[in-house]
Order: sequence, then C-alpha cells, then structure tokens
Amino acid sequence: MKMTTVQQVTQVAFMPRLFPVNVYLVEEEDGLTLIDTGMPFSIKGIQQAAARLGKPIVRIVLTHAHGDHIGAFDLLKAALPQVTTYISRRDSRLLAGSKELEPGEPQEQVRGDIPAPGKVTTKPDVLLEDGDRIGSLLAVASPGHTPGHMAFYDTRSGVLIAGDAFQTRAALAVSGHMQPLFPFPAMATWSKATSIASAKRLAGLNPTWLAVGHGKMIPQPTDKMAVAISRAEEALKKGAV
Repeated sequence: MKMTTVQQVTQVAFMPRLFPVNVYLVEEEDGLTLIDTGMPFSIKGIQQAAARLGKPIVRIVLTHAHGDHIGAFDLLKAALPQVTTYISRRDSRLLAGSKELEPGEPQEQVRGDIPAPGKVTTKPDVLLEDGDRIGSLLAVASPGHTPGHMAFYDTRSGVLIAGDAFQTRAALAVSGHMQPLFPFPAMATWSKATSIASAKRLAGLNPTWLAVGHGKMIPQPTDKMAVAISRAEEALKKGAV
C-alpha cells in the first residue's frame, strides 16, 4: 500500500508496481469520503490509511460497478454501518447484477467484472445523477467504461478523480484505447465512442490534477488529456482496439 496526498485528496494505491488499483480518501470537515473500495483485501489498507489521516470514513462513493472498484464495498459497510453509500443511478443496476441496456444507449456489450445478481448485498443509500454534490465533490457523469460511470471533481482544489475514464498506468489513455503494457481497462470498456465523448467533457473541467483508478496522479494534465483523446479518436477511426 502506498499513500500519496494532493491537497485534500489522498490516493491509496494497492499493488502499485504490479497491477495498480487505487482508491481515494477525500478530506471534508466531518470526516473522509472514500471513493471506490478496491479489491476485497483492500479493506485493511483503507482502514489503516484513514487512521493515519486521523478522520473517520463517513461516506463511500463508487465510480462504477466493476469488481476491482467494489471489492471491499460489502466488507466496509459491515465494518462501518453508519457510512452513507453512493453510486450513480445507472450503475446501481450493474451493482445489482443486471447487464441489460437502457433505451437510447449504444447497444454494445457491457464488459468487465460485473457482480452476479445478489452477490453485492449492500444497497446504496443515494443514487447519483450528473451534477449532484457530495460534500466538496461534484459528480460528473462520464459513461463509456460502464454505462453509469461517474467522475468526481473537488471544487476546492480542482483535483479530478476520474475512475477508469482515463488510465495513467503504461500511458495516459482514454478508457477503451488499448495499451499493450496495461490492457485491462480497455478490455473492460463498454463503449469506446462514449468514452471519448466523456473524456472530452472531463478535460473541459481543466483539472489541476488527474487521479485515476489505475496509475499515478498527474499534475496539470489538461494538455496531456487532449493528446490522449486525439490518439483514442484516431484509433477508433482506424478500427483499432
């Protein structure tokens, strides 16, 4: 486990050299908001990180419903029954085990480690929509990796916690644009075209830092995000994975 703090946001990275899986602790006046829960074994490290920061976890927010982001969700809720839990309305269906697409969505296969129906027993307390606020965080709908993927923008510092809308492991890339040295986010992406549209929206926020689910945080990332978007668009035009 490795902890890296930028402003009020602390990245907690598990297996950073092998298969980096990141969760984030965001400091608020009343405690910590945990964004994503990693793998099941992440619970101990998350609790240790919160203890080091000296504040309780009071909220758990999920960017999307893939297994490496929800792995310790039930375990943490059992250990911290008082916490309030959040996920997008759309990905709450994936969390419940449904891969059925909604009207108007690209009819592409939902990919990645979606839990089987009934596997996740915790029912989120709050179903988020685009533009909702969780303390200092602005919820930004960023579908593509999953139909209901959400990013979270810290309105105090400009840090963007983008989940799997981007990756920085191997290279800064838009979800769905294959990076051979770390292909897993691309392999788990639902709609590449939708991912690119969401990436453009996130870049338009002009974040001060980009924080992702897989890889290191990047300062002043807007120009680099634009390059990654261009590369993803070119790959999509060529029909490349």
